[in-house]
Amino acid sequence: MLLVVYLAYGAIAIGLVSWLARTLYANGALFLEEVFPGREQLAAAVNRLLVTGFVMLNLGWAALLLRAGEPADGAAAVEALALRLGLLLITLAVLHFVNLLVLAGVRAQQRHRHEVPVRPDLWVGAA
Repeated sequence: MLLVVYLAYGAIAIGLVSWLARTLYANGALFLEEVFPGREQLAAAVNRLLVTGFVMLNLGWAALLLRAGEPADGAAAVEALALRLGLLLITLAVLHFVNLLVLAGVRAQQRHRHEVPVRPDLWVGAA
């Protein structure tokens, strides 16, 4: 019974991480091109590095979550599988949002650098 749970968890975890990595890679490209305007090669390289780190970290975490004791019955095996997949999904979501926050910060800094300052004599109310 335990072998079936391990195999099911492994297959689902690898499939899930792979699917999410492909989705993030495809959709992240547009976002990164906006973060790095005019530097498409840099955006593509950052995208590949983020996806590589995402896959390594999450497959490693999935492997750590795999450790389990012998389930008493089929229901306990399904509960163990659901718990591990739930923890993996929560981890994936948190990492995804952390990446988005970091990249949004980079984008905000880039926009701030490209703002043209207003001359003091053009301010409203200037004498």
